[in-house]
Amino acid sequence: MEYGKLKNYIDGEWVESQSDEVLHVGNPATGEVIAQVPLSTVEEVNRAVSAAAEAFQEWRETPSLVRARYMLRLKVLMEEHFEDLACAIVKEHGKIIDEARGEVRRAIENVEVAASVPSLMMGYNAEDIAAGIDEECVLQPVGVFCCVAPFNFPAMVPFWFLPYAVACGNTFIVKPSEICPVSQDRLFEMLDEVDFPPGVVNLVHGAKGVVDALLTDPDVAGVSFVGSTPVGKYIYSTAAANGKRAQCQAGAKNCLVVMPDAVLDRTVAALLTSAFGTAGQRCLSGALVLAVGDVYEPLKAQLVEAASRLKIGDGLDEATQMGPVVSQKSLDRILGYVEKGVKEGAELILDGRGVQVEGYPSGHFIGPNIFDQVKPEMTIAREEIFGPVLGIIAVADFEEALAIIKGIPYGNAASLFTTSGKWAREFKYRLPCGNIGINIGVAAPIATFPFAGMKDSFFGDLHGQGRDAIQFFTDRKVVITRWF
Repeated sequence: MEYGKLKNYIDGEWVESQSDEVLHVGNPATGEVIAQVPLSTVEEVNRAVSAAAEAFQEWRETPSLVRARYMLRLKVLMEEHFEDLACAIVKEHGKIIDEARGEVRRAIENVEVAASVPSLMMGYNAEDIAAGIDEECVLQPVGVFCCVAPFNFPAMVPFWFLPYAVACGNTFIVKPSEICPVSQDRLFEMLDEVDFPPGVVNLVHGAKGVVDALLTDPDVAGVSFVGSTPVGKYIYSTAAANGKRAQCQAGAKNCLVVMPDAVLDRTVAALLTSAFGTAGQRCLSGALVLAVGDVYEPLKAQLVEAASRLKIGDGLDEATQMGPVVSQKSLDRILGYVEKGVKEGAELILDGRGVQVEGYPSGHFIGPNIFDQVKPEMTIAREEIFGPVLGIIAVADFEEALAIIKGIPYGNAASLFTTSGKWAREFKYRLPCGNIGINIGVAAPIATFPFAGMKDSFFGDLHGQGRDAIQFFTDRKVVITRWF
């Protein structure tokens, strides 16, 4: 095994878990076991929380400029280990190397933004709110926070939260995905080298038992989560019942609307990246193409032709354009949705099943799948598949496209392809979706903006990244002063 049995990082030290329960972490392209991840005990969670709670007071008293310098040192280390970290992501997840590099870059960008915390944490004030009385608002850290991370962006997503929480003066615990825990381990090696005070940053491997222990521990002030809608609802309700803050970014069913005036060649390229990048395993993946009017036939033909030429293979091969899905379980679930689409009457005009990659007989490979004649009421048009499956729906006009999107329970992202400013304004103004793309296939916010979401795609009121993160990880204290 390349990475061996992974350890927890608690109170500034690497600690081997005492749990007898371990899971194998496999390389999705080769099927080979690359690591073992322990399912840590409740006692180990308690130790991490206690260490974080004990470290909080001294860390919050550390000047924000000093805290920011830890972020600057972390950025340097992440740049030095950039390629190694990207390769670890490919080996544990399966995405292609360029996508992994993009993930590492986005993680670094969040560290860079968090390094601006001396400015981001500035409060505000007003003189003479009454005769001789002044008022001010200061932002203060809260305490111990934790993150429950997904498998699809195992390095980046915890860094939507950890840098901001820590830079603001809180202490933090990461519970990595038990499916893809390796890259987060590598990042904690860098955090250890940065030499944060013991207890400021902690990592505890595990599954639901670890999550439940964090959600019910009275010393944990809040939780950040990214994952499916059912799990997001559970974490949000459990956290709230235990008096905690929660930001839960959940599932998606993202629509890509193509108007008749769209620039077709560029639109097709954007749709391919949106639907089949990371093998469709991201919450911003395009799932449904809503083809408006007479763009339907030429768009369908070009989309199928381009998707059929995508090179499937090991993500470490620079020529590969789409890697495997993360596990056999995921592959089986995706294949089940394809079968369901066929049974419900959709026409499978590009069949990605049964893909064989020479030299990789044990890989979890599936090619792009494109359905035509999809109806809004079909399962494949309503449920999140989280795989390389794209449906096409022919619609008469812009209003019909909007009605379909509004009828979907999710509100994560939607994109419009057009050369009309009128339609673009209507689209972004009227849709209940958090992330809107105009001629953009993947509407991914940069680190200075929040990763938004609405409806069943988000539970909470403050999102990850940017100013929202600063607000989530601080509390406002108002001070009213009069001197005699």
